[in-house]
Amino acid sequence: MNIAVLPLLVVAAALSVSLTGGGAEARKVTKLESTSASTDVVYNAISCRAHSASVTDFGAVGDGQTSNTKAFQDAVKQLSRFASDGGVQLYVPAGKWLTGSFSLTSHFTLYLHRDAVLLASQDMNEWPVLKPLPSYGRGRDAAAGRYQSLIFGTNLADVVVTGNNGTIDGQGAFWWQKFHGGKLKYTRPYLVEFMYSDTIQISNLTLLNSPSWNVHPVYSSNVLVQGITILAPVKSPNTDGINPDSCTNVKIEDCYIVSGDDCVAVKSGWDEYGISYGMPTQQLIIRRLTCISPYSATIALGSEMSGGIRDVRAEDITAINTESGIRIKTAVGRGAYVKDIYVKRMVMHTMKWAFKMDGDYKSHPDSHYDPNALPVIQNINYRDMVAENVSVAARFNGISGDPFSGICIANVTLGMAAKSKKYPWTCTDVQGMTSGVSPRPCEALPDQGPEKINACDFPEESLPIDELEVKQCTYRMD
Repeated sequence: MNIAVLPLLVVAAALSVSLTGGGAEARKVTKLESTSASTDVVYNAISCRAHSASVTDFGAVGDGQTSNTKAFQDAVKQLSRFASDGGVQLYVPAGKWLTGSFSLTSHFTLYLHRDAVLLASQDMNEWPVLKPLPSYGRGRDAAAGRYQSLIFGTNLADVVVTGNNGTIDGQGAFWWQKFHGGKLKYTRPYLVEFMYSDTIQISNLTLLNSPSWNVHPVYSSNVLVQGITILAPVKSPNTDGINPDSCTNVKIEDCYIVSGDDCVAVKSGWDEYGISYGMPTQQLIIRRLTCISPYSATIALGSEMSGGIRDVRAEDITAINTESGIRIKTAVGRGAYVKDIYVKRMVMHTMKWAFKMDGDYKSHPDSHYDPNALPVIQNINYRDMVAENVSVAARFNGISGDPFSGICIANVTLGMAAKSKKYPWTCTDVQGMTSGVSPRPCEALPDQGPEKINACDFPEESLPIDELEVKQCTYRMD
């Protein structure tokens, strides 16, 4: 690290000036060096920062070959002193920045230039190992712990990870090969994960080839995920897009996802561990999502849902060449509930299933699950949807003695593929109603006539996440 940086930062507050940009409140901007060449960085964020530094000030080299793990770790550690003095931004300029895992701190912004690429290290020594999540009881790939995510944080407040469409490349092929070869002792790392945190923004970035899940907020609240592009080979293992997990008050919007697993997977813990932890995912908004995933779902609820999932609102969703549109995954032993789910204005092109509900998704962390822990699936609302080239309209398999109830589907037209199944609907152990649905649904979901076309309600009241203020931040980077 450049020794001159710290004294310079210490006096930065005295050198700060006030700027106002685009109607935002005035913010101090720290000038780290005196030079004639400067660039204004303007972006929207939940918080603007009083101080700013570049990762190059801490010895980072953007050649794609030099390890910058220590530089990022040192930068966060040294800059954390400004958390209580208006917060701080770490700027990543153009270049390829090879790094292992590093953790952020509160009141902190990580900003990536549009030509900046964070390259995930393939040196496994640069990935610390964490204990399994308490609501899961074990890792997803292996019974032991899990590698820490590339960008990580726990017990934080007010954190922004953003950029001008900068890139985070997980170089996942390295991990996928180990996974397929059974050579992993621990669960693969994710790209971005925050635990036990409040007020988090992840926005305006491209995420490539994650080793496993891409974005994983867990045990957190007030999370904003916006303008994210996620790309991975459609046959890559478990490269879920965005997985809110035991979180409250989350908004996912304006995202484009191509992946080898669910584009959005809503979770809340696994069997007896999730039941014991008892932390639901609730008050979730999903808007303007485009998904391509030929082997998985656009939006999946579960299968790890043992803390409960409720009040999920999805609208203006596009699915292209995707296995299923909306899928609920659960099983005996999961317990808890999936309820108060609302989806409207969804367009689907080339689907295996438009709708799918599985009550026999039998993946368990161990053999100790409670066979009497039956999940409650109720008040599921789908309306105002169209699809083309669909092989199966719906496959709804509830649980014997524990039927899925309150299913409402209205104003839905599914254009069946030329080689579609003879029976477009399969329904067992489900209860509900339909109105204006084509092709004609199964007898368990009788058509109530055109007067019920608006029966499947979508809540009109807003959720608190929609009230989260976003400011325009302006910095002059020298």
